[in-house]
Amino acid sequence: MTAATDMTSIPSSGPVVVRKTPKATFDLVFRNASFGAALLVLLLLAGIMVSMIIGGWPAFREFGLGFITSSVWDTQNDQYGAWPAIVGTLSTALIALIIGVPLSLGIAVYLTQLAPPWFKKPVATAVELLAAVPSIIYGMWGLFVFAPLFAQYVQIPLSSIVEGMPVLGTVLYSRSPSGLGIFTAGIILAFMIVPFIASITRDMLEQIPSVLRESAYGIGATTWEVVRHVLVPQAGVSIIGAIMLGLGRALGETMAVTFVVGNANRLSSSILDPGSTIASRIANEFNEAMGLQLSSLIALGCILFFVTFVVLVIARFLVSRVERY
Repeated sequence: MTAATDMTSIPSSGPVVVRKTPKATFDLVFRNASFGAALLVLLLLAGIMVSMIIGGWPAFREFGLGFITSSVWDTQNDQYGAWPAIVGTLSTALIALIIGVPLSLGIAVYLTQLAPPWFKKPVATAVELLAAVPSIIYGMWGLFVFAPLFAQYVQIPLSSIVEGMPVLGTVLYSRSPSGLGIFTAGIILAFMIVPFIASITRDMLEQIPSVLRESAYGIGATTWEVVRHVLVPQAGVSIIGAIMLGLGRALGETMAVTFVVGNANRLSSSILDPGSTIASRIANEFNEAMGLQLSSLIALGCILFFVTFVVLVIARFLVSRVERY
């Protein structure tokens, strides 16, 4: 009898049942749990967007596009415009980036390339501790310590120097040198975003293989050339991501900015004058707002959400270009 006849003579025992092992069951549960976590984030984001649009729709319906372009914020006559707050938000975030990004990159490069071992650890720890300081502490320090010193030693002398000049006399002249204003808020925000950008950039620079640095030094490159042509290109994507993370923090910061921005609902050509941001206006008025004023504040939140989304899209575009080249 051949092997073939032996196989055919075996009676069929029905369909084969594949038993799931505990390992396969655990893997299925893990996959479903991961999918549920990702889906929860999308549902939460969609819920926030829908609720804010519904809450702010009465303001958009009442004022239309004029809500974005108008500078009026009159609670007595229910006339509201978001333009001063939008300009203040973008201005303070831009000032924070101009000051904070070079400072953060300098800290990261120093800690990874130049700092002696005995000094590297304390500085790195201090930078990381700055990220743990509550924003209200930054605001109180800015209001009670930084703003008076800034008014006495910067605003007053600078205003006396630039008064009457064609351009500087407009941009850097302060009519009320109290230390509070758009520029002060930008400086405080710069201090707040430095720990995030510096820490992420330092970690990325430390992960670059040391053979690349040693090869560059071996062919006679200076420290600046190593940083410019080796480290920055290698960590370019991470640096852009760190900067965008800092920008998101600057755009959405509330309490610290509310303390030092001056909370004046007006547009000024001078960056030293008081102003307002979207977050500070919401924080100041949300507790007592009702009716159309409440809808206008929620509409401001929608605009801030949209601005943050645009920043995220720009960040993804820049990262894709860096990865491409």
